[in-house]
Amino acid sequence: MNLHGVKAIYGFEMARTRRTLLQSIVSPVLSTSLYFVVFGAAIGSRISEVDGVSYGAFIVPGLIMLMLLTQSVSNASFGIYFPKFSGTIYEILSAPVSYLEVVLGYVGAAASKSIILGLIILATAGLFVPLEIQHPVWMLAFLVLTAVTFSLLGFIIGIWAEGFEKLQLVPLLLITPLTFLGGTFYSVEMLPPVWQKVILFNPVVYLVSGFRWSFYGSADVSLAASVVMIGVFLGAGIAAVAWIFRTGYKLRP
Repeated sequence: MNLHGVKAIYGFEMARTRRTLLQSIVSPVLSTSLYFVVFGAAIGSRISEVDGVSYGAFIVPGLIMLMLLTQSVSNASFGIYFPKFSGTIYEILSAPVSYLEVVLGYVGAAASKSIILGLIILATAGLFVPLEIQHPVWMLAFLVLTAVTFSLLGFIIGIWAEGFEKLQLVPLLLITPLTFLGGTFYSVEMLPPVWQKVILFNPVVYLVSGFRWSFYGSADVSLAASVVMIGVFLGAGIAAVAWIFRTGYKLRP
């Protein structure tokens, strides 16, 4: 494996984050903190506890997952789309790096940014509410696997998109609504019986539930179901990226 090639792509993408620190780090942290303050203060004053946890602490895993999904997709999609837009993608494809190394560089950088953001938001939330992480290893595992999985999705969107407006299409119309409806701000048990069954068709429920379990030991669905869902997402992403490079979809003129 050409580790120098992977390091070059990874380093370039991480350097872009440092150049756009306000947009890449500060803005997502502030927006997520505002969610926490507004929902925690407005709704938390009316809801004392959910599953034995204060409402302010209860929504922290959901808010981190909301940011993780949207930022992973956004970072990875823009990272690979910009070389397509500028035409430098052909230099990358003709360089002595394999498709695997290209994916590792771009997806690794996007996932790293999202993980750093998640940890920053977690530390920020700890300033407002007392947090408890019962299963820190599982928490980190969910954080890393989710970031990598949705960075792969973002990589696919970046290759598929033909304009900047399409980069925002999937996150805006699919990822964000599914996350809001996936138990970010509430427990599935708070819904009417019919909706408790309907919401299980939302795959994001399993991600939020598993991540929340790593904090407080309670979940809307089983841990096994959450792990399986992440595995399905990850496997589908790897298969799709492999097909793209094998066929040259949207990469070859």
